[in-house]
Order: sequence, then C-alpha cells, then structure tokens
Amino acid sequence: MTATKDSQVVDSQALPPRPAVQPLRFWEKAGYGVGDIGFNFYWANISAFLLIFYTDVFGISAAAAGTMMLITKIIDAFTDPMMGAIADRTRTRFGKFRPYLLWLALPLAGAGVLTYTTPDLDADGKLIWAYCTYSLLMLIYTGINIPYSALSGVITADSQQRTTLVSFRFIGGFTGGILVTYLTPKLVPWLGQGDDVLGWQLTMGLFGIAAALLFLCTFASTRERIQPVSSAPAPVWQDIRDLAGNKPWLVLFCLALIIMITITMRASSAVYYFKYYLQQPQLIGEFLSSYMLALALGAASTPLLTRFFDKKTLMMGLMGLAGVLSLALYFVPPDNITAVFALNLAIGFVLGPKSPLAFSMYADSADYNEWRTGRRATAMTFSAATFSQKLGGALASACIGWLLALLGYVANTTQNAGSQQGILWLMSVIPGVVALVAAAVMWFYPLTEAQLRQVQAELSARRGLPTVDADDVMSKS
Repeated sequence: MTATKDSQVVDSQALPPRPAVQPLRFWEKAGYGVGDIGFNFYWANISAFLLIFYTDVFGISAAAAGTMMLITKIIDAFTDPMMGAIADRTRTRFGKFRPYLLWLALPLAGAGVLTYTTPDLDADGKLIWAYCTYSLLMLIYTGINIPYSALSGVITADSQQRTTLVSFRFIGGFTGGILVTYLTPKLVPWLGQGDDVLGWQLTMGLFGIAAALLFLCTFASTRERIQPVSSAPAPVWQDIRDLAGNKPWLVLFCLALIIMITITMRASSAVYYFKYYLQQPQLIGEFLSSYMLALALGAASTPLLTRFFDKKTLMMGLMGLAGVLSLALYFVPPDNITAVFALNLAIGFVLGPKSPLAFSMYADSADYNEWRTGRRATAMTFSAATFSQKLGGALASACIGWLLALLGYVANTTQNAGSQQGILWLMSVIPGVVALVAAAVMWFYPLTEAQLRQVQAELSARRGLPTVDADDVMSKS
C-alpha cells in the first residue's frame, strides 16, 4: 500500500489546530487496555468455543444452537442502546462509566460459569437452559462492556491520542484472546481430569476471577475528563434521533455489522476446520493463539499507520487485503499446514488495526454529533455500535449452524464431503467476500481528518479550552 500526498497522507500544515490536552500517561493507557483482556476471557471464548461446546459437549444440534445464538444475541443487541442511555445518565463521584467495572464484575463471572454448565436434562431442557444462561451472560456483559467502551471517548479529547488509547485496548483484547484460545483447550482437560463438563466450569470460573481483577485495575487507573457542553440530559428518543442523523456513525454501524460477520465466522469455524477438514485438532490452540498474536501486532501498528494514512483510506485498504487473503485460503490443500498458518497470520495482521480504528472513529462521531446538535451521548454512540457488532456475530454464528446442519454435519464423527466443503467455505470464501463488502461500505464514510480537527477545535472553544497547532502535538501523541 503506498501513500500519495493528495489523498492519503495527512498534511498537518493544512489542518485546523488540535485541542490543547496533556498527553496520556503510559499507565493510564495500559490500565485501560488490560480491561479488554478481561472482556476477552468471555468474548473470545464465545466466538471460538461456545458453538462447538453446545454441539459436541452439551449435545445440542447444530441447527438449534445456531438459531439459539441468533435469537439471544438479537435480544441482547437491543439492550445495548438501553444500557447506553442508562450509562449516559449515571451520576456518581467516580464518573458515569467507571463504576460499572466494579458493580458487575462478579455477576459476570457467575453468569459465565452457568453458561458453560451442562445439567443432565432432556433435549428441550438443555435448549431452555442454554437460552436462559447465555441470555443472562450477554445481558450482564452488556451492562459492563458498554460503559467500558464509552470510557475511551471521555478520557481524552485528542483524536490521535484516542487512537493510541484504543490501540492499547485492543492489544489487551487480543492478548486476552491469545490466552483464551491457547489455554482453554489445555485447561478444560487438565482441570476436569477427563470430565469435560467439570473442566469447562472450572475454566470459566478461573477466567471470571481473573477478569474481575483486571476490571479493578482499569477502574483504578483511568479518569473521565470530558464533560458535555450541555449538562442537561436529553430524552432517550432524542439521542436515537441524533444518531439517525449522524452520517459518520451510520456508516460505522453498517461497517461493524459486516466486519463482525467476517471475524466471528472465521473464529467459530476454525475449530471445525481443524477437527474435521484438516484433521489436526491438536493444533487449534496454536492456530488461534498465533492469530490473536498477529491481531495484537496489527493493533499495535495502528498509531503509526494513522500518521501516514487517514482512517478511511486505511480501513478500506486493510479490509480489501483481508478479503483477498481469506479467499486465497480456499486454495490451500489440507496437508499444507504451513501455508494455512502463514495465511492466517497475514489475515490477523491486516485485521488487527480495524478495531482500534473503528472505536477511535466512534469517539470521533460522538464529537461530530455534539458539534452538530449541542448534545453529547457517548455511551449511546458506542452502545448502538456494539448493537451492530452483536447482530453481525449472531448472524455469523447462526449461518454456521444452519449451513452445517444443511450439509449433514454430525458431531464427533467423520464428516461427509458436503459438510467438509461447507466448513472450508466458512473459513475462506464467505468471510473473504464479506470483508470486500466492508471495504466498499467504508467508501461512504464522510468525516475527513481536516473536518474532524475543525469539529474538535470548535468544541474546545465552546468549553473555553485552548488549542494548539497540529505540528506541536505530532511528536507527543
């Protein structure tokens, strides 16, 4: 990917001034980042292992599990804006968003254990249990994750520092993913001593305690600095109406849904891919953890990349490249494990920056919304964004279950040719095409770097804060 002065390289001389803010300390950025390690003890587990846990351990059919995950995630997705509205209107001496990291950490741990518990029930009873426990887990997860996401929008007003802050978040998130994907296949048999049911319960209990401690670190190390220009809370319907008129956010909403289909489909299909297509199930931990490492390295490169490319151009290029690499995986024969790993590492590296980019852009769209309307609804902006992510993940999980059932998948047996081909498509062709669609959607994102600087400069003026020239902060952010 090359840069041209006219279209991709940001010329700081031509840009409006930035808000005059102090650079964030390393420990605050790291403290915010470790919170996402905790969240990925749940999210990465759900993405990589929950579907195969339901089909191969709990004994639910692939079609029923896929439908259940779709319905529960759709219901859960609608709770995101509700939680955003609640968080935006929370008033405590610790701020709007930080207290939820304390209040809901232990309930989340308990719900995680229940979700991976397998009581001795008949088929209908198992399905009801799965619906109830998974819905409870996602409801509590929403209650703590929405405020955590919104927290990045009020720690600093500087766009480049936000990108760095969110990069720390996703470095932490991918680190959590590495730990989960590498350790889970080893912890379950070790803790269970041959009893997978007990192994899953103890593994999730261990992850839950670790996550609670990490949430405490985030609470203690971060501060909420940005206060809205208007202190009077607007009605919830007004927040939703503002978002509907926020074009940058609308594009990001669609983008998040599409990208999450790609990511969830590849993550959830990987276990099936190694177990039934490559017939190398012992390598799944190394495969997923190395992929997470590549994602983390990609996320770490984001602040550097955004110095040379504007966010829109960078996102389009990365998603286009991810689509091409995913399609290439289709042509790799099952005995060429080296090529499978190499392509997966490349996909992980180019997908790594998309999360810090997207969440930094959500914060930018919250600034744009406040500049345009005079009202700020940070948590609502992020919650409605996670709504689209959860919907995309739900669609991906459901499609996997439905396609496997359609092609004759039977758990823990040798798969027929149709089922094996479907697993290959779920790992390569389908997520590749979806990634290319995401690149096309990003074309419609309207907020340029120059416009964003102007928005932030005017907001700083409304708050009575000084601004500085772009050149003065390039070396500090």
